[in-house]
Amino acid sequence: MRTYSEERKTAETEISLSLNLDGTGKYDIDSGCGFLDHMLTLFAKHSRFDLTVKCKGDTNVDYHHSVEDIGIVLGNALSAALGNSMGIKRYGHIILPMDEALILCAVDLGGRSYINYDLNIPTEKVGDFDTELTEEFMSSFSRCGKFNLHLQQLSGSNSHHIIEGAFKALGRAMREATAIDECAKDEIPSTKGIL
Repeated sequence: MRTYSEERKTAETEISLSLNLDGTGKYDIDSGCGFLDHMLTLFAKHSRFDLTVKCKGDTNVDYHHSVEDIGIVLGNALSAALGNSMGIKRYGHIILPMDEALILCAVDLGGRSYINYDLNIPTEKVGDFDTELTEEFMSSFSRCGKFNLHLQQLSGSNSHHIIEGAFKALGRAMREATAIDECAKDEIPSTKGIL
């Protein structure tokens, strides 16, 4: 089973998270931030990962620590659930439309962290969510998940649509990259023999 659960407690956040890469898209999300709940729900649905997230954070300050730390724990969970990455397709990509927004997302689960973040979100907030935290989440997730992430906005003018498109696209790309390649299910997807 490609699953992992983690609990992480700091002076700023207390997080409990479980992840199943071979799920059906079931989710139970309570991050303390309604907009992030919505985005993580979309990610779970489109990746078809089963995802449970519970976070108590210092939201009286803002959502920064909660968003960053959830990205960290989700990245840890992804890396641990993949194990040695035997048989995965490794790469995933999509160009995803969300009304007027069009988002390109590509991932390489090759064991190295890199992010190319090119979203131009026009407003500073969606509801009470600081839109700059989108990059914070993606960066933390990529770094701790040890994968390359390219996110590029090809078009879009509505902040909600752009961010929603990014989370949906990330889910779809992850779904493809974590899938087992039936032609090479007993192989590590690298000429090095290790990821």
